[in-house]
Amino acid sequence: MPIEEITQKVSDRYARAAATGEQMCCPTSYDLAELRSFIPDEVLKISYGCGTPAGLKTVRPGETVLDIGSGGGIDCFEASRLVGPSGHVIGLDMTDTMLEIARRNAPIVAANLGYASSNVEFRKGMADATPVDDNLIDLIISNCVINLAPDKRKVFREMFRVTKPGGRFTISDIVSDQQVPQYLVHDSQRWGDCLSGALTLADYLAGLGEAGFLGIHLATSSPWQIIDGIHFFSVTLTGYKLATPPTAPTARYATLRGPFSRVVDECGISYQRGVSQPIGPETVMLLSTPPVASYFVLSHDPISFDPSDARWCCVLPSQTPCVWRGEFALLAGPFLEVDDDDHHVYRRGEPLEICSKTLKVLATDGYAPHFAIINRAGEQVNGGEVTCSPVGGCC
Repeated sequence: MPIEEITQKVSDRYARAAATGEQMCCPTSYDLAELRSFIPDEVLKISYGCGTPAGLKTVRPGETVLDIGSGGGIDCFEASRLVGPSGHVIGLDMTDTMLEIARRNAPIVAANLGYASSNVEFRKGMADATPVDDNLIDLIISNCVINLAPDKRKVFREMFRVTKPGGRFTISDIVSDQQVPQYLVHDSQRWGDCLSGALTLADYLAGLGEAGFLGIHLATSSPWQIIDGIHFFSVTLTGYKLATPPTAPTARYATLRGPFSRVVDECGISYQRGVSQPIGPETVMLLSTPPVASYFVLSHDPISFDPSDARWCCVLPSQTPCVWRGEFALLAGPFLEVDDDDHHVYRRGEPLEICSKTLKVLATDGYAPHFAIINRAGEQVNGGEVTCSPVGGCC
């Protein structure tokens, strides 16, 4: 199906939904009780998405925020409240019906917030040709929209172009655990359902990285649908366009604390737990971003530490047999690759089958924020306990 046809069909479907009240893909929902205090019902009833990026409190007072695929304006209006009257919000959408509703309600929201005038503007345009100047945006948000764009890598490049050095994105979208087959790619109905255009998590993260973003990491994830054995799930991701590093870095060495025994950062540098690794100014900035910073000790001189040191962090699996229940783990950043203490190697975005013991390890504080977990078992699993190692250990 030609790109132009896909774009037109998606736009027509969302215009029809806005006019008729048709329910679209919404694997997660908003806290409408709070939003109703300042956003009109006309906007709330046509709000579709798979997450609430503005509601994650990533928005800061006085910032300039861009919402890609702003629809009726719900996330723009929440961002308007959070940036305050000194901030500015730009909503971008391709559907005239949505833009009309959003623009009509902007002055109402401003009045409800006590602003002298609206700090929100809505522009018509495409995500892969954003009508925004270079290096203007502090924060990009988007709620289940980029998967509707046929050329997502072009969207990611546009996002990087308009983001200020030191700026960031927090976007929610639908991804899959395996490549979507062609019979779904060319199903126009599935495009509007946020299925046909879904990238695998690995491709989505790779596209953001290729555009220039760093520190890409998972904020939240939740399952959505399983279609013909393909798992579609919602993720909310954050990443950064790093500022120019200082010429005189505050640190020259990084030492991994754990709980990972080894990690590879987005610059390709490998770190072993407890062993100092020399780093340059850009890497200092990368390792200083949340949540990466909590995993490292940065220092001017090399240091080392071992399990007796309070800075050493390790999570060992219980020494008991394991059970295989169909769980798979997908690393979603902020590293390209990590090892745990049970010899598993996780590569960003790639599903890895895990047993019951490893599932418990990945549920601990140091691991859990960076993994999406899916279960591929099609029915009840009746497997018993097994011992994976010939010497009695596991896994």
